[in-house]
Amino acid sequence: MFKIHEIREMIKLIDQSSIDEFKLEIDGAKLTMKKSVAETVAVSQPVAQAPVAASAPAAAPVVVQAPVVEAPAVQIEAPKPAAAAVQEDENLHKIVSPMVGTFYRSPEPGKPAYVQPGDKVTASKVVCIVEAMKLFNEIEAEVTGEIVKVLVEDGQLVEYGQPLFLVKPE
Repeated sequence: MFKIHEIREMIKLIDQSSIDEFKLEIDGAKLTMKKSVAETVAVSQPVAQAPVAASAPAAAPVVVQAPVVEAPAVQIEAPKPAAAAVQEDENLHKIVSPMVGTFYRSPEPGKPAYVQPGDKVTASKVVCIVEAMKLFNEIEAEVTGEIVKVLVEDGQLVEYGQPLFLVKPE
């Protein structure tokens, strides 16, 4: 049986992710969540038809196309980074989240972070934890190098594939 706080946590994670539908079955208990992606608007118009005489041949159906209602296009431009920053970014390795969950920089509240910018790491060094459904998953550096930047805040929800750290490989 699912506990209410577990369901609330799953709803929060699904709501903040790009997942549209989620199904989970554990020990016979089933949970299904669906997100509504967009609101559908239906437009209909009455169609007037002339009376048909009994001896007249059947009239062909009249097709009326409803007007197309389009939402105004909104274009958002992100600020363009400087060319030097882009070139520097290309040389760095990104440690990405392997799952949707909550990012933690330290093993426990009040403990020091696993890594700080400037720290040297090896491929097997644990750099953070991503919590998913009450499971704490240790994330390793994957490369040997120096931590350049931490890209997310402690306690922040992260998506699958979201960059967490930038590492300058050795």
